[in-house]
Amino acid sequence: MRVVMLGYQTWGHRTLQALLDSGHEVALVITHPKSEHAYEKIWDDDVAELAEKHDVPVLLRNRPDDAELLDAIAAARPDLIVANNWRTWLPPKLFDLPPHGTLNIHDSLLPKYAGFSPIIWALINGEENVGVTAHRMSAELDAGDVLIQRSVPIGPTDTATDLFHRTVDLIGPIVQESLELIASGAGNWVPQDRSEASFFHKRSLEDSRIDWKWPAERLERLVRAQSDPYPNAYAFHRGERLRIVDAAVSEARYGGTPGRIFIREGDGVVIVAGADAFNGRCPGLLVRRVRTDDGTEYAATEYFRTMGGYLTSHP
Repeated sequence: MRVVMLGYQTWGHRTLQALLDSGHEVALVITHPKSEHAYEKIWDDDVAELAEKHDVPVLLRNRPDDAELLDAIAAARPDLIVANNWRTWLPPKLFDLPPHGTLNIHDSLLPKYAGFSPIIWALINGEENVGVTAHRMSAELDAGDVLIQRSVPIGPTDTATDLFHRTVDLIGPIVQESLELIASGAGNWVPQDRSEASFFHKRSLEDSRIDWKWPAERLERLVRAQSDPYPNAYAFHRGERLRIVDAAVSEARYGGTPGRIFIREGDGVVIVAGADAFNGRCPGLLVRRVRTDDGTEYAATEYFRTMGGYLTSHP
């Protein structure tokens, strides 16, 4: 088959490499220009560079709906379009152009976690699994019939970085298996259960701000979800931003006001957490390591020399 690919960052890079390795012909690649968005500077393997290395024509676009681009895709005569991590809306006249339509590779277990940053949101929400879905594009974003879906479990100490590496390793096999099924006509396309659907927005630095009224269990997952190289979860201490880079749920239960720097426990310092912390029946967030804005990292027991005072959500 002749294939046109739309993709960006490491997800798109892995997809293009799988297409190049598949034996099918990659006729054209469309990718985004480099971005200064905090989340788009992470996992930023260059799709254009890989395409050029293999003498595949490349077009750079922020949006895929100009006449020149649509003409170029039509001239490439694709049997199939494959998309992964394309960041803007695709018009139906584009994704319905090839005989086999457009196959989208999405890093969640659809219909849940459609949209953006699904691994981070899933980890914050305490899901048991994350994964990758190959599905046919339709007019509703991430809502088309599913061809292949693969999952990996979320362990009790897994970070978003751990889960990124496990899920991105699924892309190559899923892309190649999908192309074999489509080319042979053996694919079984399964409609999504739309009653289970959820859709999430792009994350920004605001989404890493700690709200101490969250229960400690969720805050601990937020810290793991905002692992390096992602922007870390943060609060403010004495007016200065403080990033929380390692934390756990306290063993004991503590009472008081959310955000209070309370007591040492084991190898960390407990911060009172939870909207119901006043009742004394909630665990706190056991902070183990912190990082200041100048990049210096401290053990929490070293940084918080004395107990008392508060970590706040704003300066």
